[in-house]
Amino acid sequence: MLKTLRIILSIVGVMLAVFCLITQNVEFIPYLMLILSISIMITGGIELQKDKKEFWGYMCIGVSLFAFYVSIQGFLLS
Repeated sequence: MLKTLRIILSIVGVMLAVFCLITQNVEFIPYLMLILSISIMITGGIELQKDKKEFWGYMCIGVSLFAFYVSIQGFLLS
């Protein structure tokens, strides 16, 4: 379930990034950052669900929280 959701969010994120690059439109960057943060959070959850509690699971969650903060700042400033 989580792997499918991660793949779907990654595809949507890539499509949105390509759209922003082609059209030179930066209005959708906060949405892209939000999708990115959710995708990285899911990746961190998948890593933590494994038997090994490794550094990368916690690192993914930390990075996703930072990306979420940046996306919220983008929504508030624009």
